[in-house]
Amino acid sequence: MRAAVEGLRLGGAVVLGTVTALAELVFLLLTLPFLGNPNVRASARRLARLEARRLRLDLSELDALEEGRGKRAGGYLAARVPVGILGGLVLVLLGYGLSVAVPFAAAWGRGEAFDGMVPSVPLVTYLGVAGFVVLFLVLSGLVGVHALERMLARRMLGPDPTQALQRRITELAESRAGIVAAVDSERRRIERDLHDGLQQRLVALSMLIGRSLRGRAELMQQAHQEAQQALAELREVAWRVYPSGLDSLGLGEALAGVAERSSVPVTVDCRLEERPPMAVETAAYFVVCEAVTNAAKHAGATLITVEVRQEESAVVVRVRDDGSGGAQASGGGLSGLARRVAALDGRFEVTSPAGGPTTITAVLPCG
Repeated sequence: MRAAVEGLRLGGAVVLGTVTALAELVFLLLTLPFLGNPNVRASARRLARLEARRLRLDLSELDALEEGRGKRAGGYLAARVPVGILGGLVLVLLGYGLSVAVPFAAAWGRGEAFDGMVPSVPLVTYLGVAGFVVLFLVLSGLVGVHALERMLARRMLGPDPTQALQRRITELAESRAGIVAAVDSERRRIERDLHDGLQQRLVALSMLIGRSLRGRAELMQQAHQEAQQALAELREVAWRVYPSGLDSLGLGEALAGVAERSSVPVTVDCRLEERPPMAVETAAYFVVCEAVTNAAKHAGATLITVEVRQEESAVVVRVRDDGSGGAQASGGGLSGLARRVAALDGRFEVTSPAGGPTTITAVLPCG
């Protein structure tokens, strides 16, 4: 039943398309000398909108129907006129076939001859097969005309493929940047929870133990040291999750904190004319933090130099160490940094020949 309803709807759309094609042909012929007139373009746009509704297309996806796009709408009307007329010819063929088949069937159903032909098994079989094939071709033609009309409308009224690709690239870049921002926001929340919750409890515990040292000195001294160590490790974890000073003090102070906590001497030279966007600051911080950690743990470095500069509309971060080299950009930590930088449409490079030195460079656009 549903297939029959869809078939009738499709046939009705083709019939209406034939009528509108003839009307649009008259419209184009009459308005040919006035194609540049704004009123003519507006009328073409309205006719194209009616065609899109007939074809049950999403009007929001057809940017040629917007104001100022009447020229493309006129081109679409001119292109669809032959398709509409083709649909009309298919309908004529269908009507002609039915006008021949129905009298045959009616006469032979009464056992009478039609046009001098008496029904027989070979004749009925031959005409039945021929009629079925013709009907199949005609119905396929109707479906094909309808599909061709929809494709033509999408192609000529829809966005330009290059523009659509650029729009999609922009959407993906925005969504990717949004994911990075969401991750950084979650890092801030975790850092606040650690700082305001568990860390405060450990501070209170350490103070209580310190005040109780007068009794069982040895045992309480050990407990006090363990609490202090746990507090120090918790603060380190909180800074690795998200540095609280980055929001309030800025990138330079946050990098100074990285240098203070490093087991290897680190010199920081941060010169920024103005404060970059938060996403750029966060990415720069984690690039430096990961690079310093890698140099201290794996490269055997004795000196690490961090430089942060503003170059045109980007922040350039360079981290050099005098370690053994051999760092691979595909490594776990560095590959994560590369993905974070790429999420901001930045550039990430690792230069680390055997024997050193190692230089990690991140270029982070601010625009």
